[in-house]
Amino acid sequence: MKVKVIIESGDMPMTLTLRGRLAWTLCELHRAGERGITSLHNPAPRLSHYIMTLRRKGFVIDTIRAEHGGPFPGHHGIYRLLTRVTVEQVGGAA
Repeated sequence: MKVKVIIESGDMPMTLTLRGRLAWTLCELHRAGERGITSLHNPAPRLSHYIMTLRRKGFVIDTIRAEHGGPFPGHHGIYRLLTRVTVEQVGGAA
């Protein structure tokens, strides 16, 4: 998967090309909107790593801590993309 992303913040929009899991993660964040994504509903081997890498590239992504019960109670993160972007698919499956 390969996508072209236009970051729509500031005076001058910035264009990046993302590939592979970074492209997939950004597309999932963009599609989810305010709902956000979790590793439960968007399984990926290292979702938190992809989020960290996108943050280092300049994307603003917040993390909401959500409690959960069940046989293994605890908490998990819900990630939401706060940066306004336009995503254009360049290649690969969406």
